[in-house]
Amino acid sequence: MGDRGRVLSIVAAAAALVVAAVVGVTLWQTHGETTTAAAATSKPRPGIPPLLFDFGLRDDAEARDLSRGAQLLKQGKRARAEALFARYHDVQAQIGAAFAVWPKGSLDTVKSIVAAHPADPVAQLHYALALYWSGRNADAVKEFRLVDSRFPDTPSAVDAEDILYGANTIPGLPYIIVPVPLPSAPTLAGQVAVAERAAAKPSARAKLAYGVMLWKLDRRVSARRELDAAARLAPQDPATLTAAAVAHFTKRRPVDAFSRLGPLTGRFPKASVVRLHLGLLLLWTKQVRKAETQLKLAVSDEPGSVYAAEAKKLLSALVTNGTK
Repeated sequence: MGDRGRVLSIVAAAAALVVAAVVGVTLWQTHGETTTAAAATSKPRPGIPPLLFDFGLRDDAEARDLSRGAQLLKQGKRARAEALFARYHDVQAQIGAAFAVWPKGSLDTVKSIVAAHPADPVAQLHYALALYWSGRNADAVKEFRLVDSRFPDTPSAVDAEDILYGANTIPGLPYIIVPVPLPSAPTLAGQVAVAERAAAKPSARAKLAYGVMLWKLDRRVSARRELDAAARLAPQDPATLTAAAVAHFTKRRPVDAFSRLGPLTGRFPKASVVRLHLGLLLLWTKQVRKAETQLKLAVSDEPGSVYAAEAKKLLSALVTNGTK
C-alpha cells in the first residue's frame, strides 16, 4: 500500500501522553453518586470551565476568533475573551460569553442555551462542564453520558468520554496509522469532499482513506461505517482489517476493538500493522508493558516496514519519558 511518505500518522507523541497528566476533568470516581440537596449545593470548583468548541471543517474568521477567545480565557484574560465572543451570536459564542463571566449566572445561561438548542452537542457538553464546575458531580456525569450516547458521531462525544474515563486512558481517539494517499485539494474541507466522492465507489482503498480522515476528525461512527465497508471489500488485507477493528474503540467499551484486533494476530502472525495497532490500543488504555511487547513484535516481524518505523518511535518515546 503506498510508500512511507504517504502515511497518515501522528507518531511518538502518543507515547509521551502515557506519562503526561490526563487532559481535562476526571469524573470516573463519581459514577456511583446520586443527586441530593447536598450535592446540588456542594462547593464550586476554582477557575473557569474549559471551552471545548467544535468548528468541524470551518476555518473562517468567526471560528478563528472564537478559538482565540477560548485560548485567552484559558490564560485568564477574561475581558479580552469576552470582547471576542461578543462579536458573534451563534451557540458557541454564547457559551464563550457565559464562561467569560463565570460564575455570574453562567450555569443558568448555559442551561437556557441548551433549552433553545436541544440538538446541539457542544451546548450539551458545556452544560455538563458548567454543572461539574458548580460542584454538581452526579448531575454532570449524567449529562456527559447523555452527550456520549446521544451524539456519538461528534467531537463532543469524544470529549465527554475523555472526561468520564480519563483516569484510565489517553485523551482522544487512538491513532490509525495506514499508508493511504491524501486527496489533492487546497483546504481540509476540500480534501474531505474529494475523499467522500471517491469513497462512494466500491473501492476499499478509497473507503479506507475517507474512513481514516473521518476518524482523525473525531467522526467515529461515520469512520467506523466507512472502514467496516472497506474491510468487507478487502477481507484479506491486514491493514484494512486492522483499521476497521480500531474504529470500534470507545473508552466506554474498549473491548469492542480489542475483540476484533486480537484475532487478527492469529490470522496474520507476522503483520506488523496488527501488532503496531494492538500496541497503540494498549497504550491508549495505559497498559504500557503489554504495549511494549506488541510494539517490539511490530519491529521484529517486518523490520523495514512503515509500521516498524512507527513502533520504534513509540518505543523510543516510552524510554525517553521514563515508563520503562
